[in-house]
Amino acid sequence: MADASNQQILLKNRPVGEPKESDFALIETPIPEPGEGEVLNRTIYLSLDPYMRGRLSANASYAASTELNSVIVGGTVSQVIKSHHPDFQPGDFVLSSHGWQTYAVAKGETLRKLDSTQAPLSYNLGVLGMPGLTAYAALLDIGQPKAGETVVVSAASGAVGTVAGQIAKIKGARVVGIVGSDEKLDYIVKELGFDAGINRRTQPLSSALKETAPDGIDIYFDNTAGEILEAVLQQINLGARIPLVGLISQYNSTSPPPGPNLLPLLTKRALIKGFLVSDYQHRFSDFARDVSGWLQSGQMKYKEDIVVGLANAPKAFIGLLRGDNFGKLIVEVGH
Repeated sequence: MADASNQQILLKNRPVGEPKESDFALIETPIPEPGEGEVLNRTIYLSLDPYMRGRLSANASYAASTELNSVIVGGTVSQVIKSHHPDFQPGDFVLSSHGWQTYAVAKGETLRKLDSTQAPLSYNLGVLGMPGLTAYAALLDIGQPKAGETVVVSAASGAVGTVAGQIAKIKGARVVGIVGSDEKLDYIVKELGFDAGINRRTQPLSSALKETAPDGIDIYFDNTAGEILEAVLQQINLGARIPLVGLISQYNSTSPPPGPNLLPLLTKRALIKGFLVSDYQHRFSDFARDVSGWLQSGQMKYKEDIVVGLANAPKAFIGLLRGDNFGKLIVEVGH
């Protein structure tokens, strides 16, 4: 091992509102040794995702909060350094959840071996990983798009939104993406093939939705909630479906946000359903087959935003919650 110690980023303070770099602490600890049935892994890539903001809070949620002075959670692609498990050998690449650190020990049964020849390893944290499965299962199982329907996707240039929008196009829907810059708008329309886009920072949402979705909205793939959901609800069609995947607009809120007018949900007999990707692991084999095929055929494109160095993870994560990233945000922790 080239490194003499294990770098870890801990939760120093629970953030109030937007996280600050001072809420995180970078420390060095001894590299751990694996026990019987365990594997020592070196982190190559760390995934940064919006859900992590909820884990930094003490509020009750669907998953346990990160304890103060503990390593922050996160999905990782790692390489096996030492193994006391028969299924893994030094040099193997594995999908893991080691969080914000350079080395970690895990039980062999918690790891999934990766084939580095099938796709770039980092794709397993994005389009072929949790964000991709989120887009696939939430859109197809809850949204159930049909050819000719109109699908609106918020945070459409992000790791989940880009995949959801492209799957909707593959299924024959008309797709409108909502993003936060003209550069991202050009990307989803010109590169990904969305039918239209809206820059939420420069265009009034209500009028822009009427212009880009003149026949109403059949499916709203909701990554954000907040004012975008409020504007969309006024234009949903009879029997509309809304997979509620994320609440990005609220993650840094210090008080409950005002709610939208829910009357259209009643009058249009719409379905809005909360989505947790952990409930859809049974869909993984279908997802991996379909999305891998679409990537290989060129029907689906994918963009990454890679930050180098574990020490830069806090700053990158803060920017993620502001929408600064462009594509799936990954930290390259090691070569």
